[in-house]
Amino acid sequence: MAAKNSHSFTFEENWEEKKRRAKEIVKRLINHYQREKLLTGDPYKTLIYCIISQRMRDEVTNKVGKMLFKKYKNIENIANAPVEEMQEFLRNNGVGLWKTKGEWIVRTSQIILREYRGRVPNKIEELMKLPGIGRKCANIVLAYGFGKQTIPVDTHVNRISKRLGLAPPTVAPEKVEEYLKKLIPEDLWIYINHAMVDHGKRICKPIGPKCHECFFQDLCPYNNNLIKKEDIK
Repeated sequence: MAAKNSHSFTFEENWEEKKRRAKEIVKRLINHYQREKLLTGDPYKTLIYCIISQRMRDEVTNKVGKMLFKKYKNIENIANAPVEEMQEFLRNNGVGLWKTKGEWIVRTSQIILREYRGRVPNKIEELMKLPGIGRKCANIVLAYGFGKQTIPVDTHVNRISKRLGLAPPTVAPEKVEEYLKKLIPEDLWIYINHAMVDHGKRICKPIGPKCHECFFQDLCPYNNNLIKKEDIK
């Protein structure tokens, strides 16, 4: 990636200036969004929750995930469940895309048992071979299941990174991840996902962002009309 080439940004800023601004952004995020615990400590549960969570609200994901693991105690129980039964369970509990997700949950569990001896792989390439696991979910499993430093780019991280001018406004999420990894110290990568998600839910909303309440007003190109709403993809 030609990280120092700013031609795809909508405003002038050299790489050193961007790094200094990113450092201050991280400092303010840390001050405003403190988390005591970032890890679940269970890669398999993290993976299943991630499949459920796609296009779902966190409250629904957490509720259904707890119910699922109460009904199916472990990976063996889930792998042995009929796909139709899992689909019906998700449908009855208000999960969108229940048919697809039900199949993913059962098939992924079967593959982990058969090909990985029941242990979730800890390499992104292997995780992305599993049904229903794209790059975002793979990074979530690595970060919150295994404690590896990586940056899952969900809709909040994608939007906020582009509004703050830390990534060009039209690049794909995997490119946003690359830019953030160049700009942010590695020991803070997991933390940045959490903090940006919090910020996206409270302040930097997709519609009607509360720019007047934001602590990034002086640092934010979007707030200062250097990036337009229609620029961001």
